[in-house]
Amino acid sequence: MELSAAEFDRWYAERVESPAADELVRRVLGLPPGLQSTSLLSGAALDEVVAELALREGQVLLDLACGRGGYGLEIARRSGARVVGVDFSAVAIEQAHRRARELGLAERAGFRVGELTGTGLGAASVDAVLVVDSLQFAEPKPAALRECRRVLRPGGRVVVTCWEALDAADERLPPRMREMDLARQLPSAGFVDVEVTDKPAWRAAEKALWEAALSLDAGGDPAMQSVQEEARRILPAFGGSRRVLATATAPR
Repeated sequence: MELSAAEFDRWYAERVESPAADELVRRVLGLPPGLQSTSLLSGAALDEVVAELALREGQVLLDLACGRGGYGLEIARRSGARVVGVDFSAVAIEQAHRRARELGLAERAGFRVGELTGTGLGAASVDAVLVVDSLQFAEPKPAALRECRRVLRPGGRVVVTCWEALDAADERLPPRMREMDLARQLPSAGFVDVEVTDKPAWRAAEKALWEAALSLDAGGDPAMQSVQEEARRILPAFGGSRRVLATATAPR
């Protein structure tokens, strides 16, 4: 099932009304206090991503499919870099703007509606690109990676976190996941120095989150109900995919 921008708008609106869901995610994944998570990147995983990006003060990070901007804003806070967030959910972008103001980062953070395959940014305009747990939603996926390559300055880094099927023929998994093959797709998009690393510890943190969610009484909380629905959908085929961190460089 492909999710539309309208469906994501509803998802983000529900999260605002459900601090319990955000608190569960922060607690189980070990995220910094106040970080509004978009996906399943844990605190330890975020530390690794920050190290891979190696941003310096004043450089520009594109947080592509940024959601509410939580990860990008945290990276900007730590590194002194500027962040530009792009997401196709207008509700998420409005929430990201608000959160940047609350954190005192509005002067170093900008957010706009756009697509994985079309950011609206200029060529060679950013120093690094981060895509957290979202590339599988791009159609077509190679176009999204080419867009990352287009907006990166020569020598810039792209960091992608996502899932890949252990067996591309495993029909328990959605087609969008079975199509992921970053070791092949990143070089095809023009990147060099490609590394794709399996992250079983990240995967274990996700499983702990899904199991913790199912142990709770969601009551009438729509955001918690949504988390539980996702857990019930994912856990039966959990062993069929792997968690990966991919890094690559735009050639000089």
